[in-house]
Amino acid sequence: MVTEQPEGEWANEVRLVGRVSADPDEREMPSGDTVVLFRLVVPRDAPTTAGSHGASLDTIDIACWAGRAKTSGRRLRAGDHAEVIGALRRRFFRAGGAAASRYQVDARAVRRTHRAG
Repeated sequence: MVTEQPEGEWANEVRLVGRVSADPDEREMPSGDTVVLFRLVVPRDAPTTAGSHGASLDTIDIACWAGRAKTSGRRLRAGDHAEVIGALRRRFFRAGGAAASRYQVDARAVRRTHRAG
């Protein structure tokens, strides 16, 4: 059951720190806008529940649509460590004639924290 929240108490903020899995990809959309896309690999904390299997990773899709985030995203390279701040979004699209969806982080700030190599 969803309960009403007082105005101003909602939040959709994400902060990730991880490793860039491959060089970013810049794509032009049908609208003419460009987006810089990359994936960030983030280790999970070691599990604390009985029966769980060792620490694992999450690979998270990042989209940089505007301004400084797009410029910073373009400069990343595979293996770089980066911090991303943004909001979680669910994208809907058609694949093979069927409707599908995927979550990604819309970055508003991207910062390389360590260069690969």
